[in-house]
Amino acid sequence: MSQTIDAPRSPARPTRSKGTNWEKWGWIYMRASGVVLVVLIFGHLFVNLMVGEGVHAIDFAFVGGKWSDPFWQIWDGLMLWLALIHGGNGMRTLINDYAHSRGMRVTLKTAVFIAVVVLIVLGTLVITTFDPCPAGAPADLLPSICKAV
Repeated sequence: MSQTIDAPRSPARPTRSKGTNWEKWGWIYMRASGVVLVVLIFGHLFVNLMVGEGVHAIDFAFVGGKWSDPFWQIWDGLMLWLALIHGGNGMRTLINDYAHSRGMRVTLKTAVFIAVVVLIVLGTLVITTFDPCPAGAPADLLPSICKAV
């Protein structure tokens, strides 16, 4: 009686050829977003901590002035979105590795998904609607950077 041994590195189970390979695209996203995040984060740190007066200049007026420019809104928004999705995808991978019951995996991944979506929505709203000098606000409540009308 002879027995055939599979060749080394042959798949334990046949791979499916239909549909999208979401694990592969998640892996690619993690690498690409990681590279982009390094550029965004170091650019953010350089502008906030090294340019001008450094960390001593960061206050309400600094953020208000920065977010009045669409370039910085896009920069910070992109950094927010990429970081949260990158972190959420990393948490999904950890949950797949360490949560053994199907119910626990579904619960934890749902919680991570909800947290990521809520933080992206709130962060995007803050970045895009931030106005340090809202029209019609009482002058005594406005910061010193706002001109009295």
